[in-house]
Amino acid sequence: MPKRVKKRRNTLAKGASSKKKLEYQRKYNASKKEKRRRAKLNKANRKAGTYGNKDKKDVSHTKGGGYVMEKEGKNRARRGKKKSTRSRKLPRIKHKK
Repeated sequence: MPKRVKKRRNTLAKGASSKKKLEYQRKYNASKKEKRRRAKLNKANRKAGTYGNKDKKDVSHTKGGGYVMEKEGKNRARRGKKKSTRSRKLPRIKHKK
């Protein structure tokens, strides 16, 4: 019996798109606007006494423009779960006999 050879997945497309995204994200994070935003949040975190003490709290923006303390998991996952077709269960189809 011949040996089974593992097929290589096509990782070229995934790698290329990931590289583009990382490049874009690097530029975005380095922008003056984003640096100011992070500095403002860090300052508020330090003022609240939660910066770097691992208490699982973050300073979160409110709609009115203020700050409020919130669990970091809730604050960082506000947009919800990613919409992926793989994680969604498809409806079962009953076949007629």
